[in-house]
Amino acid sequence: MYDVFRFLNKYLKENDVVVCATSGGVDSMSLLHILINYNKKLKIICAHVNHNLREESFEEYEFIQKFCKKNNVIFEGTILEKNINGNLESEFRNRRYNFLESIVKKYNAKYLFTAHHGDDLTETILMRIVRGSTLTGYSGFKMKVNKGNYCILRPLIYLTKDEIYKYANVNGIEYREDKTNESDKYTRNRYRKYILPKLKEENKNVHRKFLKFSEELILLNDFIDNYVFNIIKNNYYKNKLNLDKINDEDDFIIKKILNEIMKKIYKEKVILLTDNNIEELFKIIKSNKPNLKIDLPLNIKAIKKYNILEFNNDIKYEDYKIELSNNKTVFPLGIIYKLKETKLTNNFVCHLDSKNIKLPLYVRNKKNGDYIEVLGLNGKRKVKDIFIDEKIPKTERDIYPIVVDSNDNIIWIPGIKKSKYNSLKDKKYDIILWYTREEENE
Repeated sequence: MYDVFRFLNKYLKENDVVVCATSGGVDSMSLLHILINYNKKLKIICAHVNHNLREESFEEYEFIQKFCKKNNVIFEGTILEKNINGNLESEFRNRRYNFLESIVKKYNAKYLFTAHHGDDLTETILMRIVRGSTLTGYSGFKMKVNKGNYCILRPLIYLTKDEIYKYANVNGIEYREDKTNESDKYTRNRYRKYILPKLKEENKNVHRKFLKFSEELILLNDFIDNYVFNIIKNNYYKNKLNLDKINDEDDFIIKKILNEIMKKIYKEKVILLTDNNIEELFKIIKSNKPNLKIDLPLNIKAIKKYNILEFNNDIKYEDYKIELSNNKTVFPLGIIYKLKETKLTNNFVCHLDSKNIKLPLYVRNKKNGDYIEVLGLNGKRKVKDIFIDEKIPKTERDIYPIVVDSNDNIIWIPGIKKSKYNSLKDKKYDIILWYTREEENE
């Protein structure tokens, strides 16, 4: 616990106002106990989010509320509605942090404390290494995050889960266990149950090694980002990149520069870019030929004119038809993943029986005369009318994704309507599709 209190001593002062995100589990209840006993002059606000997914969640809400009343801690709680559109975990994460930020703002708090610990960090890094990520992603998460008007602090990052359990038991801290944490359905749980124990057999303090690894990567990434941003600031103006300075840089730095420029141009559509696009840009920069041109997604062109690389960033959408892959398919306005299982049943998920449709499946944009046989309705509806009813912006109607089979039957309008081909009610399906506008989150 020494490092935890050293961390708190570094930041906390008497009369500071702090918010503690509290789920009711052993981690957050231990953190709340530490803050209460650390400094009696702290003004502590306990913020709890009831995700409304488990029967026990309402009892947990009342349990934390009573704990706060007993310990003279201000309690702020919210119960989330189940009207989730898209990625359940991502949506709940956004709602949770929006609520926490609102409490920080309400009390003008200096810090928001979360109970992420050393094992959490280790698991996050391992998952991202296996899945693939960026330099920032491989570092996991920071123990301090500056949010402008406040900071997020994670003092338990020095501790393992077992050490937190021991602290709770020694101090008689009551807490609640989430049974879903034992399910092998979730990726993190499998890492926690089967992989992390093996690493701890090699080194019981392996979480400290991962913490050092994380800190080193964060420092390295910050240095590289600052270096790259300065180059872009001095050499990129009005969609034109001066190559005189760029060509002297290391290949890694050049690709980082290109990635950052693509983010500026594509903004939220940057997920449409692939590693191959960056490689193509890199090749024309390195080429001895003075005049070259390549096409990028959404009709953007990169044109090399001697020592200048110019980007035409007038994004325009064209008709598209893309065969759905076995993993994920990226297209304008989002991504469709093929899943093995899911608890979602809303319009962002479609369950299909391959016997009732003609494979392969495709995702395409709207065509004149398109209609869908809507699930539960006898008859057809024009896709155009559905877009109007659903208030889809005019700018999106011509590129909104529509899933069809090889006979061009409309199977699903992701996020809006399911067709008669949806098989969830009969529970006879071997294909699960999930639509989201964001990259998958762990």
